[in-house]
Amino acid sequence: MMQIRHADDRGHYQIDWLNSWHSFSFGEYHDPKHMGLSNLRVINDDIVAPGGGFATHGHNDMEIVTYVLEGALKHQDSMGNGSVIHPGDVQRMSAGSGVMHSEHNASDDESVRLLQIWLLPNRKGIAPAYQQQHFPVEERRGRLRLLVSPDGRDNSIMAHQDALLYGTLLGKGESVHHMPLLGGSMYVQVARGSVQINGLSLGEGDAVTLMEETGIQITGASEIADVLLFDLP
Repeated sequence: MMQIRHADDRGHYQIDWLNSWHSFSFGEYHDPKHMGLSNLRVINDDIVAPGGGFATHGHNDMEIVTYVLEGALKHQDSMGNGSVIHPGDVQRMSAGSGVMHSEHNASDDESVRLLQIWLLPNRKGIAPAYQQQHFPVEERRGRLRLLVSPDGRDNSIMAHQDALLYGTLLGKGESVHHMPLLGGSMYVQVARGSVQINGLSLGEGDAVTLMEETGIQITGASEIADVLLFDLP
């Protein structure tokens, strides 16, 4: 079974410095039909205006993954980490027993666009932790590159959660295939561009849930498509 979640059907929140689309219920957006999938709880597609950002705030017992699409995002947290996240970088913050952090657009001239992803942890109350890693274009072009995993396999980022997160960049006509490894569902988010997934056409911001499917084929349908694939328990 395949269920498409069109970009325009997502929750939407906008203020002067933030334009945000919510794949699942978040903040003031609540939809009992879209509360998450397996341990995938949040995908927010955020555009932060120059000079804008999220003031210091707290999290606990959540694995938070940030994937920057355009621009640069400045991060600071109570663990003493300070960094700037660029396209191709993946950041994982294990909030664990509690962490404070802030995120701001690193530029005064250009917007930053990012996907922020929350995964429910497989253990609560752990010590907070942080990791950031760059995944070059050549490692993702025309192939599925494992970005986040429970054990850091294949030089991926380790997170305290039971899911596999892959990324790929596909040119028009380029295809990747994946067979589910965790026995649950798969969720595909088209971050940029357009693709065909098992024959279905999806555009930028669209997503599809795959349940009880033996495999998936993703084929690029635009000059370049940036796609995330979640293999979920």
